[in-house]
Amino acid sequence: VEIRRLGEMDQLKITLTGSLIGSSPKQKAVAKSLGLRKIGDVTVQKNDASVLGKVKIVSHLIKVENV
Repeated sequence: VEIRRLGEMDQLKITLTGSLIGSSPKQKAVAKSLGLRKIGDVTVQKNDASVLGKVKIVSHLIKVENV
C-alpha cells in the first residue's frame, strides 16, 4: 500500500494484523498509542508526520489504507 504524502489524504485507516507477542517494548507502546491492542483492531488517524513515524516503527505488524 502506498501512503500518500501529507495533505493528499486526510486520514489513514490502520489495522493490526500481527501479534504484539515478542515485539519490543517500544513497538508495543507505539501500537498502544495508535489505539491498537488486539489483532483485528482498527483505528482511523490523521495523516500527519507523527502518525507516519509511528506507522514506520510497526509497519510489519499493521496494514495501512488511505481513507
